[in-house]
Amino acid sequence: MKRLGKVSHYAKQGFLILRSDWIPSLNDPVVDKNLKFIGVVKDVFGPVKMPYVAVKPKVKDPEEYIGQVLYVDERRKKKRMEQKGRGRKFKKKRPAPNKRG
Repeated sequence: MKRLGKVSHYAKQGFLILRSDWIPSLNDPVVDKNLKFIGVVKDVFGPVKMPYVAVKPKVKDPEEYIGQVLYVDERRKKKRMEQKGRGRKFKKKRPAPNKRG
């Protein structure tokens, strides 16, 4: 679990905006201090040294997280990476279409 930053506000577009001191990857899972899944990283913008991070919340009342510190859950990130690797091995190819004439 790596500290992402403190939530500054809830944007009209439906994102939790927070300030971080490092750049997370897109679609990283975000959790609170109790390891409750909050959402995923959807955008990183602003200066490189202290970027802003937009998190798309998956909870009912995201405004209650204003002022709280959120974290990136690296355990969930590893599971997702393992699943992606396995999916490529067993993916079936479509057969070529039959030629006419």
